[in-house]
Amino acid sequence: MRGFHVNWTRPFSVRAPGMPYAVEPFELLTTALSALCWRRENGSICMVCDSRAVEYYASLGLDFLWDDGMHPLLDAMPDDINATAFWAAGKLYAVAAMKAPCVMLDTDLICWKNIDTLLDGVDAAAIHREDIIPSIYPDKSAFSRSRGFDFDELDWTVQPLNTALCYFGSDEFRRYYTDTAIRFMRSAPQADDTLTYMVFAEQRLLTMCAEKKGIRIRALSDLPSLFGGGQGGYFTHIWGFKQQMREDPALYEDFCRRCAARLSRDFPDEAERIAQVPVLSVFFAT
Repeated sequence: MRGFHVNWTRPFSVRAPGMPYAVEPFELLTTALSALCWRRENGSICMVCDSRAVEYYASLGLDFLWDDGMHPLLDAMPDDINATAFWAAGKLYAVAAMKAPCVMLDTDLICWKNIDTLLDGVDAAAIHREDIIPSIYPDKSAFSRSRGFDFDELDWTVQPLNTALCYFGSDEFRRYYTDTAIRFMRSAPQADDTLTYMVFAEQRLLTMCAEKKGIRIRALSDLPSLFGGGQGGYFTHIWGFKQQMREDPALYEDFCRRCAARLSRDFPDEAERIAQVPVLSVFFAT
C-alpha cells in the first residue's frame, strides 16, 4: 500500500512572512516514526510537498525518510487558494495527484501495524468519526463567503471523518471527492474563518461525497479507543497533545526523548542519522 505525507509551506509563509521555514522538533520526530513505521508495516511512502519543504528536509538530512521520494507537486497549486482559511488545502491537492489505492497520513500520526485487514471491503476509510458540533461543523448558512457552490445537494446529517489517516481504494471516488473539495475552496477566496471552512472542505465533504455516491466508507477507530489505547495498538495521533507540550517544556522534552528512544530501539540505523540533526541531537543524548 502506497502511503504519503503532505507538507504545503505557503500557510507558514503567510503567517510568518520573511521567517525561515522550520518544523518543531517533536513534529520532526513523529514524522520520522510515522514514515519508518509505515515502511516497516505497510509499504512505500513518499512526501508530496512544495520545493521549500524539499529544501528544508534535505538541509536537515531527513529526506531519506521517504523511500518513495519527495515530490514537489504542490508548487503547482493555484494562487487563489486562501492559505489562511484553507491551511490544509495541500492535502486535498496531494490526494488529487495520487492514484488509488493509497493512504494519506499526517506527519503526527503513527501507524504501528499493518492495516490491510482494516481496509477489506471498503472504497474509502479514515481514522475516526467526528460529532457535528455547530461551532466546528456549522450548517450551510455559515458559508456566506462561498459563491456558486451547491450546498443543497449534500446530506448535512452524515458525520464527518477525521482525515489524519485517509484511505482511497476507489480512484473514481478519490477524483470526485477532491474535485468537489477543490471547487468549494476556490469558491471562497475571501473566506475569513480559519477552522470551519477548512474542516468542511477536508472532512465533512468526505462523508457527504461518500453518501451521495453510495460508496463504502469506514472509520478505522474512534476517539475513546484512539486516545485510551483500546484500538489494538494500531495508531497514535499526537494532535491533541501538541498544545500541552508547547505550554510545558518538561513535557515537551520528555515526549521528544521517548520518541528518540523508540527510534533508537526500532530503527537503530536510521536513528543514528536522525540524531545528527542539530535540533534533535539533544534528545538522543544519554
